[in-house]
Amino acid sequence: MWSNNVPVLDMANPSPAKSMGDPGITPLSPSHIQQNDTDPNAHTGPSFMVVVAIDFGTTSSGYAYAFTKEPECIHTMRRWEGGDPGVSNQKTPTTILLTPDRKFHSFGYAARDFYHDLDSTESKHWLYLEKFKMKLHTTANLSIDTELHAANGRRVKAIDIFAYALAFFKEQALKELSDQAGAEFDNADVRWVITVPAIWKMPAKQFMREAAYKGGLVPRDNPEQLIIALEPEAASIYCRKLRLHQMVDFGTKTTQNGFSPTENVGTGMTQAKEHVRSKRQSRTFLVENVIGELWSELEEGDRYVVVDCGGGTVDLTVHQIRLPEGHLKELYKASGGPYGSIGIDYEFEKLLCKIFGPDFIDQFKIKRPAAWVDLMIAFESRKRAAAPDRTNPLNINLPFSFIDYYKKFRGHSVEHALRKSNVDFVKWSSQGMLRMNPDAMNALFKPTIDHIIQHLTDLFEKPEVCDIKFLFLVGGFAESPLLQQAVQNMLQGRSRIIIPHDVGLTILKGAVLFGLDPGVIKVRRSPLTYGVGVLNRYVEGKHPPEKMLVKDGTRWCTDVFDTFIACDQSVALGETVKRSYTPAKPSQQVIVIHIYCSEKEVVSFISEPGVRKCGTLRLDVTGTESTAARREIQTHMQFGDTEIRAMAVDVATARSVKASIDFLSQ
Repeated sequence: MWSNNVPVLDMANPSPAKSMGDPGITPLSPSHIQQNDTDPNAHTGPSFMVVVAIDFGTTSSGYAYAFTKEPECIHTMRRWEGGDPGVSNQKTPTTILLTPDRKFHSFGYAARDFYHDLDSTESKHWLYLEKFKMKLHTTANLSIDTELHAANGRRVKAIDIFAYALAFFKEQALKELSDQAGAEFDNADVRWVITVPAIWKMPAKQFMREAAYKGGLVPRDNPEQLIIALEPEAASIYCRKLRLHQMVDFGTKTTQNGFSPTENVGTGMTQAKEHVRSKRQSRTFLVENVIGELWSELEEGDRYVVVDCGGGTVDLTVHQIRLPEGHLKELYKASGGPYGSIGIDYEFEKLLCKIFGPDFIDQFKIKRPAAWVDLMIAFESRKRAAAPDRTNPLNINLPFSFIDYYKKFRGHSVEHALRKSNVDFVKWSSQGMLRMNPDAMNALFKPTIDHIIQHLTDLFEKPEVCDIKFLFLVGGFAESPLLQQAVQNMLQGRSRIIIPHDVGLTILKGAVLFGLDPGVIKVRRSPLTYGVGVLNRYVEGKHPPEKMLVKDGTRWCTDVFDTFIACDQSVALGETVKRSYTPAKPSQQVIVIHIYCSEKEVVSFISEPGVRKCGTLRLDVTGTESTAARREIQTHMQFGDTEIRAMAVDVATARSVKASIDFLSQ
């Protein structure tokens, strides 16, 4: 029987999976063969003159680029106007300002400074947003309609904010490229790369792509012009190129040369920062074409871990080196969580609530949003001064309007509130500052660092994660001596800890290298199990009786999970999973198949707990009508890239069928 090999999409019969929200599709697939073809041409296509990577971070963002003719020269963006004391401004804060009528006004330092200078009666009407990237990670049912809250409490569509931000970076980068070229630079000559955390789910990655289309980075009909890069992967690619003078190696400096490990943490980074500062005038980094010295110590099969500690998330990737080309293979699916440095900001906010009352803090944020931003900027620079061996207190400036508004709100002074609260370690200084004992600051770091260390500990217990030669600590939060010391204590010398000097730009530079050669990561691990619901021939004793469906005298089992790929399964770049589908009627124009996913490796039925509908595969068969009695649409899905792709072909006519996978509009 023909349908034994080909899942039939029978629209006439109501689907047994209808209860799961399926629109009457009955794919019949009693026996199929998974075939893996490697497509050597993945990611080729038109040649681009330049690769521009955008590191869209939770707390700060930036771009870098390289010309394809000079791949060893990576240029980081022009210096930003503005900047904070004690914070390097190679990147700009991820802050955006819209006018009262919701038009884009400015981004980064410019947005923050303009907003800050507005009169408080005016600033209430402007829409200021910061740290909004985390919304894509924390929203369970992310869609094109997901909303964000501006500082004044007003709601805006997230897609608009992300599109505005990407359009801003496009404009900045093209302007810089045009100035260099001495003529208008054509966007069609640019391959764009946008970085996202590896632990992001497919909807969030697709959301970034949609924002890029909306922001005019690339046209929708040329998706290849944009690559989504995973942040720790980008860092990993860059770390392969490191020279010894470009990093701090905590593995070689031990107590033998008079350093105690804790001294070593602070001093190594201080020297590194000085080195970076002296080199900062030059925005061009030469990436040796040869493999870095560190890499020459790695042998075939060696393993290393990249811990990307950003503002919002911490992402961990385990890679193995494959020589001679130096290709990379992922050994364990990306893991991590929302343990970025903004967790410390939330702890500080909780501390303020404890001292001044949550009712006051909530009101102050809404009524004096610009002053709240000021207070958090003041905290940010003190946060960066926290260190394990610090003994002198840290002073945080309280904005005048905080002191003033508190007195109006409560009828007594800020000083009185501090005396009355039972918060130790935080005192009032006569210069109008909060004086924090170092222990109080360290306590704010503790929950976030504990999460990271717990996660690392769990990771190192996995059988795939043994014999790790190096641990690369990257991302802005990696500069924290408190975090460095905690990682050092946890590893107990099991792996060498390497921190690149320009730790905040590691991902940006790696993303440029990835854009120049997207095939460098040859094998990845699937983060989830993906598949579809099908009907199989009912087998007595194997299938539950309640799943039996009799159709034309044949007994079928409903809700069977047909696995495309299993969680943590290795998948090579370009490897495809093939399935065939048949339209129920010759007149059928569109085939829609629901995709399900689970964190479990083995799934039998789509109705099991933990299995959820996560997307749709859409096959547009218009214009491919054929005279064949039954049409077979062969679908190829690729899971080895940073995004899942689908292609399809009408077998009878060999004509290409428009195939798309949508994870957003659920």
